[in-house]
Amino acid sequence: MSVPRLAVSVDLVVLTVREQRLSALMWRRDRAPYDGAWSLPGGFIQLDEDLPAAASRLMAERAGLADVRIHLEQLATYGYPDRDPRQRVVSVAYLGLAPDLPASSRAQVLWTAVDDLIDNDRAAFDHRRILCDGMERARAKLEYTSLAAAFCPPEFTVAELRRVYEIVWGTVLDPRNFHRKVTGADRFLIPTDRTTTRDGGRPARLYRRGDAEQLRPPMLRPRG
Repeated sequence: MSVPRLAVSVDLVVLTVREQRLSALMWRRDRAPYDGAWSLPGGFIQLDEDLPAAASRLMAERAGLADVRIHLEQLATYGYPDRDPRQRVVSVAYLGLAPDLPASSRAQVLWTAVDDLIDNDRAAFDHRRILCDGMERARAKLEYTSLAAAFCPPEFTVAELRRVYEIVWGTVLDPRNFHRKVTGADRFLIPTDRTTTRDGGRPARLYRRGDAEQLRPPMLRPRG
């Protein structure tokens, strides 16, 4: 029995909040296939590396985010036969989240609002599907985990955290209800002895992320 040959790649869905919009790092292709289309940064794994090492390497080489602290987790595997017109390729996608990620020094790589990418029909391969899966993973994890704080600086206000939820979920939240829920969640937020006026108005208390990984009770998205 012959063993089929196929390539394995890693694709990166890197999300941050820029200019009050959920944005993804995109790669503008300059060669066939899909010349001129947008794609996710990524590449093929090397024979001597495992998947997490490949994701970290490509984060530096393709995304231009070397030595940047970022939450990185495996998203999903995509392996249907016709996803790449050149050859049979299985892709392992990773989701990366962090606040205030810098612009890349590479001309082909730029931050783009995810809504603009979803509306743009010039997507390479199956990267629109992968991006949508990454967005839904991020939205769902904000309900049950403390991941929203990954979009915030080390110290942040409740209003800044609420804005993360609003941007990622695409909905407006009641400030009082939100404040009650997040400050009441077990070990989610730890108050500091500092305040800030960067939100405008009266001084607001600064918090930092606690050690909770799961939110109890959860922060459920508004439905309907």
